[in-house]
Amino acid sequence: MQLDDLVHNPGAWLTAGEQAEVIVSSRIRLARNIAGVAFPGWAGEAECVRLQQGLVPVLQGLKALGEPLVGDMASLAAVDRELLRERHLISNELAQKSRGSGFVMRADEVLSVMVNEEDHLRLQAMRPGMQLTDLWTAITALDTELEQQVTYAFSPRLGYLTACPTNVGTGLRASVMVHVPGLRLTNEVEPIVKGLTKIGLAVRGLLGEGTDAFGNMFQISNQTTLGESEDVIISRLIQIVSEVTGHERNARARLMEQRPTHVLDFVGRAYGVLSHAAVLSSREVLDLLSGLRLGIELGIIKGVDLAAINRLMLLTQPGHLQKLEGRAISPEERDQVRARIVRDAVRRAKVAA
Repeated sequence: MQLDDLVHNPGAWLTAGEQAEVIVSSRIRLARNIAGVAFPGWAGEAECVRLQQGLVPVLQGLKALGEPLVGDMASLAAVDRELLRERHLISNELAQKSRGSGFVMRADEVLSVMVNEEDHLRLQAMRPGMQLTDLWTAITALDTELEQQVTYAFSPRLGYLTACPTNVGTGLRASVMVHVPGLRLTNEVEPIVKGLTKIGLAVRGLLGEGTDAFGNMFQISNQTTLGESEDVIISRLIQIVSEVTGHERNARARLMEQRPTHVLDFVGRAYGVLSHAAVLSSREVLDLLSGLRLGIELGIIKGVDLAAINRLMLLTQPGHLQKLEGRAISPEERDQVRARIVRDAVRRAKVAA
């Protein structure tokens, strides 16, 4: 598989998974470092290159990764970096890297490894819906297989040593992406976000740290990595996300009971703009797709499924658009191409009477 093929593949989180009406995807990352080697932020370029050259063949030989796709940040074009970032396969930080950094990923995108991001290794597992337990099993198998080939930086007292002190211990970051338009329409998002923050969880936007909650999408993740086991961290996150999911479902039920016209207007306006607009920005299309997604989940919109909406979320982003077109295009032209792609997809949908 080549990098250009990604834009035509469904991706690891694009199908509708368990509890898909609220939970879009689940992800687990593990931060790992090699013993006796300076962290990437402290190591020089030559040392990072040497480490990358030593680690990539090891990663390519892991059974858990199959026949992986390998990328070197030094040779990646800007549009390829954007494509990978939009698919959540690399982080914002790795997208800014050059020589001495790269990635190795399984063809189905479920498992991937970033090399010399903030840490020497960032292992990632990602799937649609609520699948944290299965992801933990998958990433543990990858981690165990890799640890048989390399020696991790590990302290019997502290656990896994990481570049950022907030990751010391398990090195685990588990996250779940939720779609909560009901809470947004009932003005309950901010109190819930504040409550989650108070109990030690991080709440971020669609594209991770430092991004806004476009399309009413939030990533909920743990912040504590030291002093608790991985199973405890994951179990707590599952429980809390279940509570948020319950709040969202209740909000939708109240809206349909008390303000059905408001919901129909929200969904109908999204459908109308998406099916007729000649120009759409990337942020605007995500917000409008949120309305269409809600309509599908409530049975108001027929003829389009959630997997198609998830795919549109990606195909309308700048990197994917330019890959589809096979050339670099200006922001103004991207807005026109984006609108055309969405119109073609949405016009097959129908609003239930």
